[in-house]
Amino acid sequence: MFTGLIEDIGRISAFERRAGAGILRVETTLPLAEIALGDSVAVNGACLTVTGKTSSILTFDVSPESLAGTTLGTLGSGSRVNLERALRLGDRMGGHIVTGHIDCIGQLSRLQTVSGNRILEFSLPASSLRYLVTKGSVAIDGISLTVNTVSTESFSVNIIPHTFSCTTLATVTTGQSVNIETDIIGKYVEQLVQPWKSGGGLSIQTLAENGFL
Repeated sequence: MFTGLIEDIGRISAFERRAGAGILRVETTLPLAEIALGDSVAVNGACLTVTGKTSSILTFDVSPESLAGTTLGTLGSGSRVNLERALRLGDRMGGHIVTGHIDCIGQLSRLQTVSGNRILEFSLPASSLRYLVTKGSVAIDGISLTVNTVSTESFSVNIIPHTFSCTTLATVTTGQSVNIETDIIGKYVEQLVQPWKSGGGLSIQTLAENGFL
């Protein structure tokens, strides 16, 4: 579990491909003495397990599923990545609930500067877009952000200068692919209301019959 508050921008020192999988090595300034083998770290929003470390480098095994469902497979030596360690009990929840499980890959369709802020618009599949709501939360490459607007094909976010300079958003370009994780709350709500869909939806009567009222 993560919050979407980026702790460090790491640099990929090596990415070995092994059949359909890979071994990723990331140079970082995170306090590696506090990170143990088996710990979870979000790399551009994708939850990966630490399988090795040196004084300045973390090593991760990347599964075929992770390569297919994220942008990790497009990265190479020298690429910069957002890093966040897993949330600890008692930490402040400064962002929102981020699982590190990527829902889809989006593309930056437009970037503009307004009053020193950057407005970024991303296109993504309708199957994931339906979970986004105005003023709701979304994680883009692991960064917790507030949704500004939502249309039938895209959504936008407003990036303040601090976030822009402290994450990989400072180098994102139009057409670039990013990892998208939508808010998990909407997915649970959708799953919970499935039993009532065939009956025409929720009503006061069905809520009362099932103990909600």
